Amino acid sequence: MFTDAECAELWRMYKAGESVLGIGRALVRGSTAVHRVLQATGGIVPAIRRRSSRVLSLVEREEISRGIAAGCTIRAIARVLNRAPSTISQEVSRHGGRRHYRAAEADVAAWDSARRPKPCLLSRNLPLQRIVASKLKEDWAPQQIAGWLKTQHPENPELWVSHETIYRSLFVQARGALKRELIGHLRSKRRIRRSRHATARGEGRGEIVDAVSIRQRPAEIEDRAIPGHWEGDLVEGSRGTFIATLVERQSRFVIIVKVADKRTETVVAALVKAVRKLPVALRRSLTWDRGAELANHAQFTITTDVQVYFCDPSSPWQRGSNENMNGLLRQYYPKGTDLSAVSQAQLDTVARKLNTRPRETLHWKTPAYMLGASVSMIH
Repeated sequence: MFTDAECAELWRMYKAGESVLGIGRALVRGSTAVHRVLQATGGIVPAIRRRSSRVLSLVEREEISRGIAAGCTIRAIARVLNRAPSTISQEVSRHGGRRHYRAAEADVAAWDSARRPKPCLLSRNLPLQRIVASKLKEDWAPQQIAGWLKTQHPENPELWVSHETIYRSLFVQARGALKRELIGHLRSKRRIRRSRHATARGEGRGEIVDAVSIRQRPAEIEDRAIPGHWEGDLVEGSRGTFIATLVERQSRFVIIVKVADKRTETVVAALVKAVRKLPVALRRSLTWDRGAELANHAQFTITTDVQVYFCDPSSPWQRGSNENMNGLLRQYYPKGTDLSAVSQAQLDTVARKLNTRPRETLHWKTPAYMLGASVSMIH
């Protein structure tokens, strides 16, 4: 068992992004014991319990015990504590009567019996519960569901729910609102909630001949004012298998491309084929990392008339839209997936799902809608 102080430190470290193993080492406990505590509430910090001022305190219960020992009547004890006689009578009867009443035991029993969790919003509102469950089955994130509900029902707060409430309903199964199998539709398949401060380390890249630096990109690309500027990357699966992703910076519209391997000839040929399907107005630039798969960028530019810019080494945040999209893609193809078994048709289906999901950064509009609106304005 963990003491209250140890539990407080455990949750503090977990919220700060510390690993289960690191927490166990700091508390001199096994990682299994730490995980058991986290799993009990789905990785969500339990609310701090506070005693209501209306209920009897331990000090008052000790006064009751002393009054009983001195032979005082219930009314006399009530006058001393400035409580109703019925309150004192019920307290004594509930915890053994005058003969067996003990203040400490009564206080512990009362504290335990007070564990009556308030029913959560989704368990009380069945129409809202059904809407949330249906959107989760469509692979929408809780943030997307919460934002979409507010835009769809601006005059009906009863159909609003925060993303945190959705997460709590999923990970804390005692709430009984959403089925646990719906967790499988989240981008992360973890069975407990992980702190947003938990981070992963990137890896360095090599040099590209005649690479044009991202620092030379025009201002129109930086401020996302004009559509047609893309960010790209390779997503790796097991056994050296890959797919390529292209994300349009203004709308966050994604194109997913199957590639046979990561040789620059293979990747460039696949990207050329995908990009040439786009309207000319949407072929302006492509920003890539320092991966050697785009070493043949000059041929790509000649064939598509799309200028390629390269990020600084070990700077994935310079392609933030693409990095975020690759994270969303892991919901469908987790690390370790053999991507050679995935067809282009399947990739197109996943891209369609991602492009028709509302995004907070787009004020809960979809990438498909935003790209369509941008193209219409150009024409």
